Amino acid sequence: MPRGDKGKYTDKQKRKAEHIAEGYEKKGVSAKTAKARAWATVNKDDGGGEKRGGGGHGHPSSNAASKRGGRVAAKKRAARKSTARKSTARKSTARKSTARKSTARKSTARKSTARKSTPRKSPARKSSARKSPARKTARRSAARTR
Repeated sequence: MPRGDKGKYTDKQKRKAEHIAEGYEKKGVSAKTAKARAWATVNKDDGGGEKRGGGGHGHPSSNAASKRGGRVAAKKRAARKSTARKSTARKSTARKSTARKSTARKSTARKSTARKSTPRKSPARKSSARKSPARKTARRSAARTR
């Protein structure tokens, strides 16, 4: 039997390999590479051709490769979903913050109208409440040393 002959493979194994190869080609893999990978996957699952004529025929398939492929796909899907969730969460928080800002603006406008009716403080009190320039420079130098 020449090397690469698929005579010992069952029809089911051949269909399986064809299906796997189609999947690889959809992903952009060349036809030759896709075919090689497909048969490697079938061999890993079934342990080679299952037609009678040699030892080891009739043993159950392990499906190890297909199991692995499913896990990999599930991880990718979960990653895509989590990034989508994060982006929607960012959008919603941005909407909330803009809503808060608009309500804050409204409330400050209301407060400013209320302030106009109340008597203002004298300028002497305001100047005493301000911080002295020496105090500001002391704070800045302390922040630089940290």
